[in-house]
Amino acid sequence: MARPPNEGLHVGLIMDGNGRWAQARGLPRTEGHGRGADAVRRAVEAAPALGITTLTLYAFSADNWRRPADEVAVLMGLLESFLVRERENCRRRGVRLGLIGRRDRLSPALVRETEAAELATRDGTRLYLRLAVDYSGRSAILGAAAGFRPDERRDERGFLRHVNRACHSDPETPPVDLIIRTSGEQRLSDFLLFESAYAELVFVDTLWPDFGGEDLRRAVEAFRRRERRYGGLSASSGNPSAESATAGCPPGQRV
Repeated sequence: MARPPNEGLHVGLIMDGNGRWAQARGLPRTEGHGRGADAVRRAVEAAPALGITTLTLYAFSADNWRRPADEVAVLMGLLESFLVRERENCRRRGVRLGLIGRRDRLSPALVRETEAAELATRDGTRLYLRLAVDYSGRSAILGAAAGFRPDERRDERGFLRHVNRACHSDPETPPVDLIIRTSGEQRLSDFLLFESAYAELVFVDTLWPDFGGEDLRRAVEAFRRRERRYGGLSASSGNPSAESATAGCPPGQRV
């Protein structure tokens, strides 16, 4: 699923390190989550100027329900407050808001604010901001597989549309170009698994509450220095055999 070179970037951000940031300062973990909301605002403001047109933030995984109930309540409250507080700001800036993931386990109030934010910002074209909440990449893939009709053509782009529908995203959301994870951890944690098959990965030591526009710029610059071959070889590698040139290529992708 190679992307045309002139398309905007789809960046996924795994926002990690809120709890450690707070604990290092002798504060409750929930204080770190509050400070993390400020980092969200900085990333959203910086993204369009960096050529990012889709930004997916991992806000709450399906596995995060295992956390203490008071911490979960704080996270959900912060999310609801963000949707209320930033809805009009996003609309003015041309930012389209959306939540991806399950909604049946969210509170009715949070679902209402989600739908209100999506409706108010639906015409935004500068940035598509997706907040992954109660999200699981594996569940999205399973949901996509279950949604396929027997008579449908089974190609990667068609399946991607089903993956997007399964998690309440715009079906035409493109594959991910770059995944950034903060706090030094180096794993995907069930985030955008199908969409990130050929994404570049950048891991930074910065804890999420300290992450800013400059950190995002450096990650994007690192991405742009890389050569994306989608399983093929670079032009400087000579004339590879047909077997080596196509090994690992996505179906329909040519070197």
